[in-house]
Formats: sequence, structure tokens, C-alpha cells
Amino acid sequence: MTHFPPPAEELRLLDLELRQLDARRAQLLHRRAWLVTALQATPRPITPAPVASPRPEASAPRVQNVLLVLGGVLLTIAAMAFTLVSWGHMGIAGRALVLGGVTVAVLAAPVPLLKHALRSTAEAVAGLGLALTVLDAYALHQVALTDVDPTGYVAAASAVLAALWAAYGLLPRTSELRLPLPAALTAAQLPLVLWAVAADAGLYGVTAAVLVTAGLDTGVALKVPTGSVRITAAVGAYGLGAWGVWAAGWLSWTATGPSAAARAAALLLLAAGIAVAAARQEVAGKQAVGLSVTAGLLAVAALGGTSRSVLPDAWTVPAYLVCGIALLAAVRLERLPETVRGGFARASVAVQGLALLWTLPVLGISLVGPVAWAEQVWSGTPGSVREAVAVDAPWPPDAETVPVVLAVVAVVLLLAVRNAVWRPRALTGVLVTAWATALVLPPVLEVPYAVGLVALALTTAGALAAAAWIRPSAQPETAEEPAEATVPAVTFPTPRATATVLALLTSLPLAFLSLTAEAATLAVLAALTALFAAASWKSHLAPITAPTALAYATALACATGAAAGWEPQYIALPVLAVPVAAALLALRLGDARATIPVEVTGAVAALLAVGLAAAAADLPMLALVLALCGVITAGTAIRPDRRHLSYASAALFVLATWVRLAAWDVGTPEAYTLPVSVPALLVGALRRRRDPEVPSWTAYGPGLAATLVPSLLTAWSDAHWTRPLLLGLAALAVTLLGARHHLKAPLLLGGTVLALDALHELAPYIAQVTDALPRWVPPALAGLLLLAIGATYEQRLRDARKMRDFLGNMH
Repeated sequence: MTHFPPPAEELRLLDLELRQLDARRAQLLHRRAWLVTALQATPRPITPAPVASPRPEASAPRVQNVLLVLGGVLLTIAAMAFTLVSWGHMGIAGRALVLGGVTVAVLAAPVPLLKHALRSTAEAVAGLGLALTVLDAYALHQVALTDVDPTGYVAAASAVLAALWAAYGLLPRTSELRLPLPAALTAAQLPLVLWAVAADAGLYGVTAAVLVTAGLDTGVALKVPTGSVRITAAVGAYGLGAWGVWAAGWLSWTATGPSAAARAAALLLLAAGIAVAAARQEVAGKQAVGLSVTAGLLAVAALGGTSRSVLPDAWTVPAYLVCGIALLAAVRLERLPETVRGGFARASVAVQGLALLWTLPVLGISLVGPVAWAEQVWSGTPGSVREAVAVDAPWPPDAETVPVVLAVVAVVLLLAVRNAVWRPRALTGVLVTAWATALVLPPVLEVPYAVGLVALALTTAGALAAAAWIRPSAQPETAEEPAEATVPAVTFPTPRATATVLALLTSLPLAFLSLTAEAATLAVLAALTALFAAASWKSHLAPITAPTALAYATALACATGAAAGWEPQYIALPVLAVPVAAALLALRLGDARATIPVEVTGAVAALLAVGLAAAAADLPMLALVLALCGVITAGTAIRPDRRHLSYASAALFVLATWVRLAAWDVGTPEAYTLPVSVPALLVGALRRRRDPEVPSWTAYGPGLAATLVPSLLTAWSDAHWTRPLLLGLAALAVTLLGARHHLKAPLLLGGTVLALDALHELAPYIAQVTDALPRWVPPALAGLLLLAIGATYEQRLRDARKMRDFLGNMH
């Protein structure tokens, strides 16, 4: 029978076996670590990299093609040398026999080569044969047709060669060759153009020949299925088409009369017809759209150029704009393919965009030109708005029709765009163009200065009214749109936001234009302040209009003080009314989007007031301004979400106290600061007792700083020892109290004042010791310090390595 030990005995045996396994495992792991270390220390034998067999750099077909092409080129060069150099040593019969026989033989050679499947060789030989035909044509002219005009002969020869090469490429036994047909098409580019040059057809005739050739190439590219022929035809169509269009456009722009403009327009319309015919074919979508856009622009250039020839220069851009808008009528023609109609729409948009670009100089001067009055404040009222606007910039020529262009584009956007997706964006464009029209109309019409100010004020009010009463429009994100109305992934501003920004932009040139005269400045700034303040009652406008109203109120306060003849330090007092209004308005708004801009504007106005008081070096007024700023900040700190402003309020009060002491030439500031510091410290202690979570900086910081900082500043310039000693003892006591009760404010303030006071007292002795030391001592001390730091750093790295090794050996 099998013996089963008791459970206790069996457990003891299992524990013994496990301990032996652990000991064996530790021994094996130790041995493994030693072997890994030994292998890492032993240099590994260098194994030579396997040598790869060299790969051929050129494939066999490529080598074959290079050789064939090179052979054909060399034979062609030899034939040319024979024709040009050795031709005169033979008679007429011999010349004809040699060239004719060689040409026929070479052109016939590809037939047996194709039968033996030597296609590449056949292509090379065929190329040589085509080159020989060119030499035959040259030889014919040199022998029998020397009196013929060279240009006309080249035109006829190229036409004949094109026909012969095309027939050669279409023969049943040579139709497999790919070279003759593209070569024939290349030769066909020359006849019409050269015939026009030979016939003295002029620029119009040559341009017409170029465009007709481009049209023929377009037809070949659309109808012929062969790839090489289509590529050659496309290159010819685009190349000659671009040349012809450029020449026709130049002729249209430089036309001096209706007749010349009409002829140039006919050329442009010919090019447009070719582009439309190509676009109507079922080609790739992008190509069709591009051709349609080109056709539309060419039609606009043709009709606009004709109109320009009979209109004044100022109406050139409106004439082109009307022609571009007329393209929109073709968009509604159902007979045209959708891609063509989309291209016409894009062409119309491009023309309108170019017309708007033409208006930018006038718009820029109307908007930015008045800024120059900031350097000529109250220097005199100009006669007209144009003089006030273009005070430092020349007025653009032929700008009389700028408002017409802007108004026409606005009407087109309002009436033509009906798509649900594009409608809100079109309304935004209508707002912008209508605003631009109202902005440039007064200087263009040269209205009187006062009338111009009223017009700008009405434009600002109108923009604010539009921003206040326009309903928010939700733009659909997933809408079915036609191909021509594809919307890019761009976030467009809403009409409401656009109107608000336009009102702000209009108010800026209005404010700068009012700087010409004192009465105009006060009236305009008051009107702008009231206007933007009234608009701030609309909650969606308050984030922009409320800060703007405060900014204009600040400018109004400064202008009022300057008009009254006040000095800058006294102007600071009415400026402080703006921070008060900002604090009250922020309390009423309760919206973070509007509250923060309002408070920032108020803070900037307060800084301006402080700057005005400081610029005049009037210390009592500066102290008063700082104290009033502290009162305003303290009132704002009453709000639960602005409690952190209490620190700024305390700092302003302390700073105002110091400035007041400096204004009184107080030599013993403690007599004035201690009566303030002691109650402040008592109030802070009571607050800490009620609420232990109150920071020590809030409870004790203002009271301690009110005495310690002025005393330190006075002791720093005191030549006696009494004040520094007492200040040092007080700072030591404050530091010890802060350390005893673990309070940051007493600890840091007291310690800082104590250190600075001790440094002031020991500075003469430190200077004496420094002068007594040799010059090598400071560098030596610095070197020792660096060595000590380096040794400590190395020791820490070593300890870190030991800890890493120790943790790595643990299992």
C-alpha cells in the first residue's frame, strides 16, 4: 500500500523543496548575470558584410532605346552634313537620285522591321526617314525654288510634310508606328501662322491664325483616341491658346478706337468659343470648369474692352463689371451643361472680386487717412471731407465711380444669391459693400466737412441699428448644394457680428476726423459715447459696444479737460469717472463675455489717469489719484468673484500713502504709518480669529508693508545708526513672530527688510574687505564653489547608480 504522510509532515517537505528551488534559481540568475557582463566586455569578432552582387543600373530595353535613338540622331546629322556640305559636288540628277532613293529606302525599311517584331528599331528608322523628308524640302528650295519667299515656302512645306507624315502614319503596314502622327500634328502648327506672317496680315491676322490653330488642336485632342496624338494636340492647344489669348488681350487693352477694340473683341470671343466648345464635351469635370471660367473671363474682356473704347477712363471698371454680371444670365440657361454654368458663375464672381479690389485704395484712404490728424489736433477745419481724409496721402485718380461699383455689387449679392446655404453669407457681403459705399461716398463727392461728419455718424448709427435688430441666422451644416455652389470649409461671420464690427470701424475715422476742431471733437466724442452706450443695452452687443463706449468716454474726458485749459494732473480726475462707470456697469451686466472687456477698459482708463498725474510730477495729485483708484478697486472687490482685487486695493492705498509722505517731505514716516499699521494689524488679527483660512498676506500684509517699506526707504538714505537699528530690531521681531506662528507674510516681509537693512549697514565694510582682498581671491572662491558643486553632483550620480544596481539585483 502507498504511504501517505501526515499533513504537517507533507507541508514541511514541500517547504524544503521550495527553498531548495529558490536557492538554485538564485544561483542560476547570478551565473547568468556574470555571463552577460563577460560577453559585453569581450570584443565581438568583426563579421564581414556579405557582398551583394552588382545590380545593373540600366535595363536591357532602356539600353536598346538609347542605342537606337543615338543611331538615328547620328544618321540624321550625317544626312544634314551631306546635304549642306557635299551637295554642291553632284549634279541635279545625282542629287535627286541620292536623296530620293535614300528617303524612300529609309521610309520603307520599317515595314520588314515590323514584320520581324523589331518595333523600336522601326520607330528609330521611321524618325530618320521623317528627318530626311525635311532635308528634301530644304534641298528643293535651294535648287529649284530659290526665288520663293522663305516664310511662305516654310508654311507650304510644313503643310505638305504634315499631310505626307499623316498619310504615312495611316498606311495599313505602318499604322503601328507611333511617331508619324504626332510629328505630323507638330508640323501642322506652323502653316496658318506662317502664312499670316508671309501675307503681312498684321498682329490681328497672326493672332487669328494662332487661335484657329489652337482650335484645330482642341478638336483633335477631343476626337482622336490615340494617346500620343491627344497629348501632342493638348500641348499645342494650351500653348498656342495661351499665346493667342495674351496677344488678343493686349490688343484689346491698347486699342485706341472702337474699330480696333471690336477686332480685338472678335479675337477674344473666338478664343471664348473654342473654350466653351471644349467645355461642352464630356471631359473631366475640373477641366470643363476651368475652360468655362476662362471662356467667361474672355467674353467679359471682349465686351468690356469694346465698351472701354467709347467711355471715359473712370467708367472702365464699371463697364467690365456690368459685362461680368451679364454672365449670370447664362447661368440660368438649361441648355448649357452644369459644369459650364458653374464656370460662368465663378467667372462672374472673379470679375466682381477684381472690381472690389480696384476700390480698395479709396476705401483704405477713407478708413485710415484720418489717423494723420492725431499729429495735428485742433489745427483747423478743412474745406471738404476729401481734404480731411487725404491729408497725408494722394487721392487715387478716376475714383468717381468707386461708389457705383460697390453699390452694384451689393445689389447683385442681394438679388442673385438665393441658395439657402449662401444666402446668409451673401447678406454679410451686402452689409460690407453697402457700408463701404456709405464710407467712400462723402469724400468721392467732396461734400463739406460738417456734412461728411454727419454722414459718418449716420453710417455708424445705421450699422449699430442693423446689429441690434438683425435676427441671428443658423447656417445649415448639411444641405444639398449644386456643384457650382460648393462651400469651402470656412467659418463665415454672421450678418449681426459683421454689422457690429463695421460700426466700430466707422467710428474710428469719425473720431479722428473730429480732431480738426475743438467743437467737432467734443460733439463727435459725446455722440459716439452715447451711441455705443445705448447699443450696450442689447446683451449680444455689450461685449463690444460697452468697452467702446467707455473708451470714447475716456477720450471725451481728456478732450473736455484740454478744452478747459486744465493741466494733465487735473484731467486725471474726470478720467477716473470712466473706471467708476466700468465698475458699476460690470456689476449690472453679470455676463463674463461683457464683464471682462468692460473691466479691462476701466483698468486701462485708470492707468491713463495715473500716467497723467505722474507726468506732471504733482505728488499730492498723484497720491489722490492712487487713493481714488484704490477706492474703486475696493468697491469692485466687494463682489464675491472679484475678492482677489482686495490685494490690488491695499497696494494702491499703501502706494498713495507713500506718495503723500514723499509730497510732505516727511523725514519720520513712522509717525504717520504706525497709526495706520496698528489698526490694520488688529483688524487682520480679528479676521484671522473668525476665519483661520484667511491668508496672512490678506490679514497682515498691508499693515506690515505700510510701515516697514517706508521705514526701509528712509533708513536706506539715513546716515545715522538709530533708525536702521530700530528697523532691524522691528523686522527681526516680525520675522520671529512669523516663524513662531508659521505665517508667510510676517516671515517674508520681516526677513526681507531685515536682510536689506543689514546689507545697507554692512555695505561700507564689505566694500573695504573687497578692496583689501587680492584680485585672484574672488575667482578662486568661485572655482572652489564650482568644484564643490560638481563633486556633490558626481556623488549623487554615483549613489543613484548604486541604488539602480541594488534594485536590479533584487528578484
